[in-house]
Amino acid sequence: MSDKPMTAVILDRLKKASSAEEFFALLGVDYDPKVVNIARLHILRRMGQYLGREQFADATEAEITARCKTMLERAYADFVASSPIDQRVFKVLQDAVSEPKKPAAFVPLSELK
Repeated sequence: MSDKPMTAVILDRLKKASSAEEFFALLGVDYDPKVVNIARLHILRRMGQYLGREQFADATEAEITARCKTMLERAYADFVASSPIDQRVFKVLQDAVSEPKKPAAFVPLSELK
């Protein structure tokens, strides 16, 4: 017997999923394709953030599946209610508002040779 902890079947299946649509299908979550087409990476990233806070150590397969479904529904709802720009899931979007805008350096044409 291995010392490696058993992984839930649903978690293994989600790790192998190759599209956002597969996540929704595996977890049985309804979605609007228009929302997913615009925010697919943002939704999955947000779901990952939510799942990162979860502890599955003593949970049953059914509990893990239900919690994953809840996290995907929650992440999806975030982007139904607002845009990826508003949610700022990715660092590049966070940095765009956190760093003060620096004025562009002005070089007069007379200085150019």
